[in-house]
Amino acid sequence: MTEMRDVPLVGGPVEFRGALDLECRTRGVMPRRLPAWTREQYPDTFMDFVTMMPSGVRLVFRTEADTLELDILTVVRHIDGDPEPHPPGMVDIRVDGKAAGHAEVPVSSVLRLPHVRAEGELVHGLPGTVEFAGLPSHLKEVELWLPQQTPCELVGLRANAPLLRPTPSGRRRWVHYGSSISHCVEADSPTGTWPVIAASRAGVEVVNLGFAGNAMLDPYVARTMRDLPADLISVKTGANIVGWETFKPRTFGPAVHGFLDTVRDGHPDTPLLVISPIILPLAEDVPDVDPDVDPDVAVAPKLPLTMPVVRETLAEIVRLRARHDPHLHFLDGRELFGAGDVADLPDGTHPNAAGYRRIGERFATRVFGPDGAFHADI
Repeated sequence: MTEMRDVPLVGGPVEFRGALDLECRTRGVMPRRLPAWTREQYPDTFMDFVTMMPSGVRLVFRTEADTLELDILTVVRHIDGDPEPHPPGMVDIRVDGKAAGHAEVPVSSVLRLPHVRAEGELVHGLPGTVEFAGLPSHLKEVELWLPQQTPCELVGLRANAPLLRPTPSGRRRWVHYGSSISHCVEADSPTGTWPVIAASRAGVEVVNLGFAGNAMLDPYVARTMRDLPADLISVKTGANIVGWETFKPRTFGPAVHGFLDTVRDGHPDTPLLVISPIILPLAEDVPDVDPDVDPDVAVAPKLPLTMPVVRETLAEIVRLRARHDPHLHFLDGRELFGAGDVADLPDGTHPNAAGYRRIGERFATRVFGPDGAFHADI
């Protein structure tokens, strides 16, 4: 088994899990985390970019091959003022469900940006190759997890033995929606993101709809979740909405209700967990208001939306809806990452790799555990 053979990425034995669209491009195929129909509704190029960042996306197949090669064309961001482009990350390999190695992906193309949501200049590069050699030669289930922080156009796949379609896992499918803190760009590997850690511990398949900077309760995401097969659903929201001042107190609650209504249209009885933000020291303070200076600004609907208000609103929404929706649950995000964890929050917003691991472990215990919303017997 020494000769390397080309394997089709589309229409063959390889199954993409965690991707909702495979965009065929000039050189290869680009996995995306939202379906193609949503693209015309994106507000900017940054939203388009993060849908191409394959957090939680993996290629799954069976093979006796002991050597695999994957050709990848990456696109890394270089924002003005940064000393160098963002690191491209790595591909993790799992064999029969167990970690079996990783390989750094090459830097190919570079997207130069004045700021994160701006139009950029793409400096084109060439694909590179990641290789996994010395794998067990028996028939095995293989997963190739793509880097969570870098769009990857997959140009080619080779193996020194035939590939077969994977065995259906039979696991429950968990669809999770969130912000950068669910996207986990800062994790140390694609299997080090907290949704993957939690899913692995709980034995479920995860679809990660965590979009850095873009958890804005967009209707096209709600409709996507409505139409996806799902055994478990979670919605983690609030951080981006406060950070970008997307809603005021008057409009936030109805937007949450609308998002949940849409999801429930497709999943009326599926366990659905609403999660409020983790501790975010840079955004926790309630702004001071002097009604003697401007009485109108003291009217609650005009005040900025704060983290405490977000948490209170989400908890109250779940409390009210749960009276007629017994499968709806709430979790305060500070139970996953709270005041005692801020040492692992280096920028005041995003956990580091250790922080993400802790979130994943706690989520598995609290949510998938015996008393959790996603426990198999509930």
